Amino acid sequence: MLRHFLFVMLVFAAADATAQKQLLTPELLWQVGRVSLDCVSPDAASAVYGVQRFDVAKNNSTRTLYLVHLQTGQTRPLTDTETTASDAAFHPSGKRVGFIRDGKLFEVPVEGGQASQVTGFEINGFHYSPDGQYILFTQDVKMDQTPAEKYPDLPKTSGRIIDGLFYRHWKSWHDYKYSNVFYVRYQDGKTAGEPVNIMNERFDSPLRPLGGMEQIAWSPDSRSIVYTCRKLNGTAEAQSTNSDLYRFDLATGKTENLTPDLPGYDLEPVFSPDGQYLAWTSLEQAGNEADRTRLMLLDLRTRQRRELTEGWIYEANHPQWAPDGKSLFFLSSSDYTYQVHRVNLADRKISRVTEGLHDYNALKVAGNRLVTTRVSMTAPAEVYVVDPASGTARAISSVTADPWNKIALARIERRTVKTTDGKDMNVWLVLPPDFDAQKKYPALLYCQGGPQNALSQFFSYRWNLQLMASQGYVVVAPCRRGMPGGPYGQAWNAAISGDWGGQAMQDLLSAADAAAKEPFVDAAKMGAVGASFGGYSVYWLAGNHNKRFKAFIAHCGMFNTTSWYGTTEEMWFANQDLGGGPYWSNPNDPSWGKFSPHLYVQNWDTPILVMHNELDFRVPFSEGMQAFQAAQLRGIPSRMVCFPDEGHWMSKAQNSLMWQREFFGWLDTYLK
Repeated sequence: MLRHFLFVMLVFAAADATAQKQLLTPELLWQVGRVSLDCVSPDAASAVYGVQRFDVAKNNSTRTLYLVHLQTGQTRPLTDTETTASDAAFHPSGKRVGFIRDGKLFEVPVEGGQASQVTGFEINGFHYSPDGQYILFTQDVKMDQTPAEKYPDLPKTSGRIIDGLFYRHWKSWHDYKYSNVFYVRYQDGKTAGEPVNIMNERFDSPLRPLGGMEQIAWSPDSRSIVYTCRKLNGTAEAQSTNSDLYRFDLATGKTENLTPDLPGYDLEPVFSPDGQYLAWTSLEQAGNEADRTRLMLLDLRTRQRRELTEGWIYEANHPQWAPDGKSLFFLSSSDYTYQVHRVNLADRKISRVTEGLHDYNALKVAGNRLVTTRVSMTAPAEVYVVDPASGTARAISSVTADPWNKIALARIERRTVKTTDGKDMNVWLVLPPDFDAQKKYPALLYCQGGPQNALSQFFSYRWNLQLMASQGYVVVAPCRRGMPGGPYGQAWNAAISGDWGGQAMQDLLSAADAAAKEPFVDAAKMGAVGASFGGYSVYWLAGNHNKRFKAFIAHCGMFNTTSWYGTTEEMWFANQDLGGGPYWSNPNDPSWGKFSPHLYVQNWDTPILVMHNELDFRVPFSEGMQAFQAAQLRGIPSRMVCFPDEGHWMSKAQNSLMWQREFFGWLDTYLK
């Protein structure tokens, strides 16, 4: 009797504890500090990470740097909470930490104190040389003539003169400047002499717009710099992924192309501790940005090159050398989660270091430890220390504890669904907090973008599956054709190219049909949502779903493949993934015919919310305009939500909150 009483009391206590938890809301999500790892100290004892916090009322954010001791977890701020500090790096002495504030290089003593300014000129990123005598940095250099300079009697003209493609990219117009790599002497917290531009060319290093200082590296002896660059301009650049690694010798001033025969992306160069080897990531196929990322190794003495991941069917990203130089650590998606792996140089044997239902996102080596950040669909990023021998991980930050520890968490389950061609497909189910299997819930089919992005245990501040589940929805997230990380390796990832409206769409429908059979899913209240290629998926489903869905939301999606081809900027992607080239050279390819969502508008019968941003040059605003116009003229309940100051992604706090309120308002109207 006593045992029964205690059991009942425990059940009620657990239920009461759950009841006291808050459901995640968009407002609470924007209170969460966003953690990212910057660097580790030369003595491997400490790390620096940054925390970005948003002030919704002011519609801005700040980023504060924190120093954490890896063994004890003792943490203290290095910079103030009122400004933004980024790109932190330890000085080789370990006594100072450099960082960028307002475009200038600053330093702060590790033991604490006021930050001092190092450069009077603006920079984009930097690295200390290993001997501490130089700083390399990147800086935008104006090299092209503006129309006002061409016509000096028209100083206020706003016109543009365009002679080639890539005149705009992601969300920025070409500004007549190029990011070049410089180095300058450095001593006692000050630069000395004139900076030297080691490029002085109309090319960018790192690659715009997403490349960072991981694309540039010092040699351990501080005598040379290796940088990543795609030495093409205009229309040629818009069609190519052929970036190469260039080695600049400080003594001679000469530059050597280390990868002239490799036609794809060559990125993330890292020298071995003794300087004998250079490792980097490389894509084999020209023009295919979703090719398998290989780990390459060059012996700088013998000039022999080999692939360390030959025969492996998965990607290899963010390589980092072990201290003894006999192996490298890297990140890869296997079983649809990003885990730490290790490859030995001698036998090229690859082993998995970490396990678990989470993703590791960043990776640094600190002596016999690894420092990383970890997330899951129900947990924002924190900093972890990993023992590479055992794979055990220990959190050394707790930035998100408030408010995250007060949040009622969703439940993550996996399903294996048979596709229409007999393959096994992984599907994530994200179940609402306080899930009750006896109830019926409305459901959302989450259509991932990419199209070749992994659907792993990611954590997003916009497409947050925990947030969707907290609003009372069962989220169905299928790892359809085109996503890395599954048992089929690169073949599954590559299968979507040229087949956007084919098997990948059937995969989505298979996942939706399987979910509709779950006893806790209300099949009469199912919606489909997605962005980018996910937005394309929503538009395609809208004309081909056969009454499965009751609401659609598409964000920055492709609606008309032909018009998209004529207005997007990265032509290598369009040529690889649609029709094997332009629509006029292969007009009968299904990419321009049956795979284009606009051809099925006559079948639209379901309310649709179109969300699109005016600075999106990847998927231009006209795609959303066409979709909304079609829905309106067809008499479909529809709304368009757009932002003139946002690109492919949402970045501003108040814009994002409005986006989320409209998103859930639309779903609640038609699914609840």
